[in-house]
Amino acid sequence: MHEVLKVEGMTCGGCVRNVAHALKALAGVGEVKVSLPTGQASVEYDERLTSPAQMRLALKGAGYGVEVSDAADSPPPDDGCCG
Repeated sequence: MHEVLKVEGMTCGGCVRNVAHALKALAGVGEVKVSLPTGQASVEYDERLTSPAQMRLALKGAGYGVEVSDAADSPPPDDGCCG
């Protein structure tokens, strides 16, 4: 499966590395591409082992917000690693 996550709070290359590391630490996550200019993380994953919800939780745990379709359920973004 493929998921594109809009990550909130990334401000530098260190944030890009932190986001990629948090996602790659999840079981079932394969390729991860993180773009600072677009604020997006593109993730290839095995849906039997992980889910977009687990990815959002991992990013929240790393100090980042994730934009989702239902903004009422989205926590406010933290300041990332550089805030």
